[in-house]
Amino acid sequence: MCGIAGAISFAEDMRADMKVYENMQRAILRRGPDQRGIIMTKEAALIHTRLAVIDIEGGRQPMTYSGENGNYIIVYNGELYNTDGIRSELEKDFSFETRSDTEVVLKSFVKWGENCVERFNGIYAFAIYDEVRHRVFLARDRIGVKPLFYALCQDKLIFASEIPALLEHPDVPHEIDSRGAAELVLMAPGRTSGCGVIRGIEEVKPACCGFYSAEGLELKKYWKLSAYELDETFEQTVEHVRELLLDSIRRQLVSDVPVCTFLSGGLDSSIISSVAASEMKKQGKTLHTFSVDYRDNDKYFKKSHFQPNSDPEYIRCMAEYLGSEHHWTVIDTPELVSALDDAVEARGLPGMVDVDASLLLFCREIKKHGTVALSGECADEIFGGYPWYRDKDIRMTDGFPWAQSTAYRSRFLAERFAGDIDAEEYVYNAYRNTADSAEKLPSDSATDSRMREMTQLNFDWFMQTLLDRKDRMSMYSGLEVRVPFCDHRIAEYLYNVKWEYKDWQGREKGLLREAMKEWLPEKVLYRMKSPYPKTHNPSFLAAVTEKLRGILSDDTPLTEMIKREELERLLRHEDNIQWYGQLMNLPQTIAYFIQLDYWMKKFNIKII
Repeated sequence: MCGIAGAISFAEDMRADMKVYENMQRAILRRGPDQRGIIMTKEAALIHTRLAVIDIEGGRQPMTYSGENGNYIIVYNGELYNTDGIRSELEKDFSFETRSDTEVVLKSFVKWGENCVERFNGIYAFAIYDEVRHRVFLARDRIGVKPLFYALCQDKLIFASEIPALLEHPDVPHEIDSRGAAELVLMAPGRTSGCGVIRGIEEVKPACCGFYSAEGLELKKYWKLSAYELDETFEQTVEHVRELLLDSIRRQLVSDVPVCTFLSGGLDSSIISSVAASEMKKQGKTLHTFSVDYRDNDKYFKKSHFQPNSDPEYIRCMAEYLGSEHHWTVIDTPELVSALDDAVEARGLPGMVDVDASLLLFCREIKKHGTVALSGECADEIFGGYPWYRDKDIRMTDGFPWAQSTAYRSRFLAERFAGDIDAEEYVYNAYRNTADSAEKLPSDSATDSRMREMTQLNFDWFMQTLLDRKDRMSMYSGLEVRVPFCDHRIAEYLYNVKWEYKDWQGREKGLLREAMKEWLPEKVLYRMKSPYPKTHNPSFLAAVTEKLRGILSDDTPLTEMIKREELERLLRHEDNIQWYGQLMNLPQTIAYFIQLDYWMKKFNIKII
């Protein structure tokens, strides 16, 4: 994985602004601490920072290619899991100088043009400058695992893996308008697809690609979840799921540097760890597994509908079953609160507060032992594991099932936005537009029809929030995290598996459990879903309360967007309303406003 950035202009000489592009490179250096490079031409500045994983010496970037069809330069962030198959096909027309997937992506574009992305299985964001045709091609992977932001400023396109790199360019404004305020207060930590929150900053949407030329930027969608008739028995479906998942995990274990796994003791990470351990044993190696917990969580943990039990006993069970070399990271409240600021710098926006901060600290520890880790993200969205899939009342609610707090959130918006933002309409339109975009079949039952909507909602919103989090918090320490459940083949197949199969025997992810039952001990196989662990220590609420109170006692840009009286009410702990599903309650809401204050100060954000 890497960091990419750059700018293209057909109206000015880009070579005059080298200092600007060095600053942009510095802003993404954490994503790629191993190597860095910049290529400048009259029309283009192409910037790269590299985390070396495959062909450490041969995969340096920016990478160039000159042939009969022209001259090309690529900056690429990602991993292509079907590299060998595509390279074999390309070898009929090209010779290869490296083993890197970067060279395969570049020559795929030379051979197939924009249609190259339809052949890729992987996670990626890249830009290819075509010097002869005076244009640049941008692309992002189907599911949106790797980020790509951009701004169209005057006569140039500026792009980067992360928002802070864009903000290093003097043409990009550091401003928030009513749309940005609505995103930060009504939608966060989620974001409307394609929205970069800051005025003028957008994001290439998942599964989109296109060209920027003198005529402007034109992006198109090259993939989506499509509905089709699937005529398979349950037994055939089980076998199909097993084959897809084993293939995805095995492909993603390929690396020239050490590979490890996250292990929460839950179904998803345990499946990945089990397959990884098996593959490593064939090579005479021992898998390293990693888990996170919080100081005194055993003392303060309280079971709930969303989190029925805590992780440690299941982690110990699984680590013993695997024979892995297991590592624990235990986080205490002071370092968690301190890391809230780092998490903002990593995400480029305020985010999921303590679960962001803890993941950042966790990844920092993992990086001491390895460079590549596999994680279980996105199984719940694809296989229907969340409570809002399975609770009939919640899933039929007309609105985002994880964010039923619009009325509460809107109380915080400053009066200056009252005339510009209809909070209920803003949120409901976002929900309805997504739900209506879900492709269906006339033969769908009422349940399967709604489940397609739920999958699309989770795919475009909740899952993107988690993928943002995993990419930014891991790459902040130069750790590459791969997500085998995000293989697009798994997603498109499961979109067409009927709900009664997914919910086999009335158990969440019953299909997945059945498909992978030979890979897990029974205790873990039938464990009820439990989310990413968060702190239950009351010291966290006390610490963030004190910190926000200190912020409000001094000058703060926060009160230009947020009503002071509502923040003061929040500090009195009068309400404990969920801000964002089970992940953000009273302590996290307070911490969110701490992050928002820090973000506005750190990046000099102005309200317009």
